[in-house]
Amino acid sequence: MTRGEPTPPIELRGTQLRLSSPRVEPSDATLEALASICPVSTDEADVVEHGRDWWPLAMVWAVHAGAVPARPAAVVRPTTAEEVADVLAVCDEAHVPVTPAAGRSGVCGAAVPVHGGVVLDLCGLSGIVGVDDESLLLDVRPGTFGDVLEDELRAHHGVTLGHWPQSMALSTVGGWLACRSAGQYSTRYGKVEDMVVGLEVALADGRVVRTGGAGPRAAVGPDLSQLFVGSEGTLGVITEARLRVHPVPPVERRAAYAFDSFADGLDACRRILRRGATPAVLRLYDDVETKRGYQLDDWHLLIVLDEGDEAVVEGTMRVVAEECAKAEPLPDELVGRWLAHRNDTSALQSVVTHGIVVDTTEISARWSALPRIYDEVLSAARAVDGMLAVSAHQSHSYTDGACVYFTWAGRREGDGWQDAFYREAWDAVTTTVLARGGTLSHHHGVGLHRGRYMADALGPALDVLVSLKQTLDPHGILNPGKLGLPSPWGARAWP
Repeated sequence: MTRGEPTPPIELRGTQLRLSSPRVEPSDATLEALASICPVSTDEADVVEHGRDWWPLAMVWAVHAGAVPARPAAVVRPTTAEEVADVLAVCDEAHVPVTPAAGRSGVCGAAVPVHGGVVLDLCGLSGIVGVDDESLLLDVRPGTFGDVLEDELRAHHGVTLGHWPQSMALSTVGGWLACRSAGQYSTRYGKVEDMVVGLEVALADGRVVRTGGAGPRAAVGPDLSQLFVGSEGTLGVITEARLRVHPVPPVERRAAYAFDSFADGLDACRRILRRGATPAVLRLYDDVETKRGYQLDDWHLLIVLDEGDEAVVEGTMRVVAEECAKAEPLPDELVGRWLAHRNDTSALQSVVTHGIVVDTTEISARWSALPRIYDEVLSAARAVDGMLAVSAHQSHSYTDGACVYFTWAGRREGDGWQDAFYREAWDAVTTTVLARGGTLSHHHGVGLHRGRYMADALGPALDVLVSLKQTLDPHGILNPGKLGLPSPWGARAWP
């Protein structure tokens, strides 16, 4: 693994194509026009590697079928917003699909070029443009990797973004914005959409627009920045972002508590937020994950961490202690154990290599709905043929509800069972969540994989999204096959 560069998710044991979607091959003239703008690669190893991301099912295909989901005809590497705009203009005129990508750390296939065309590799658009310390604002390019950004902010500017996704070293600012990313400290700092002040965006036809950013809380029509945040590259390509930052926190406090039930732990989190306390980390594990990760039997573990101004942190932790008074206090060393391993993804690669299909389904819901969703999802997932284990933890809390991760793994006998099991497991979890009023995704996004649920998740509002897509990208070149949107090159590729 090299800092500031994409990290392959798992060993690739072949180059077969798994998806059967119609492919678009750019003409020689189009490739020549692109090469006159910026470097273009058609190298076999390069295009194959750009045909996948960290989608767990694609990892199964890589190891057990020697296959990648898809592959572009070329990888295009701009280094400026102007080059991005020129590339899009050429592809729009030629009707060539463009898949924006950078770290390719997404887990829903959003960076998979399902119709070939070109991958727009944005890693070359990296680095901090500027920091306004008085206003606590950061201007940054989309190809900047998270760990590199945070290190530079702290070392040279004395500020932090406060955004700590598990994929910190694997993902980029543009990827965070594309799927509405959440960091592990989001209860204090918010999700990435809460950090956005303004954007620079290249549209499909090559126009470049700026949204927001001129002043705080402006009332100049709708917030156009939020139109592009979460659009997964289907409406435009983000070429720069203005984000809120915070002074490096001088104080940190930790605590841990054990609850008799997951519902009891959820209610304690609800009461903490209801009182206005927002500890950076408020992370609740059910008994299965508590035993697996912390070797504690029959407990539901809550770990708490806060950072910031001493007076604020002390007040926050006092509220936490009062609302957890009926729980069993545990050593705060457990928080340190979590910090030491929070970004370790090696377990995923290990279980996939050993023939097990595994994934996490993160959702969010109101506090009033979460206990029932937790119980019913566990029941539905356990009923799937071949399911070996299913568990959950709550990872991000708000005054109205929280995000819950469901982690599940299974195996069946025979050949070619992986796709069917994966689909059935996701259907069991997702249909249960949507039926009980939960969301389709909290921060992993939709991508290719979750597209089949978008009509149920959005209802008639999906037609509004389709209309926006048709207006901003009439030729449908931007990341086709994603977000459940129609593609000019045919139906979705999965399932």
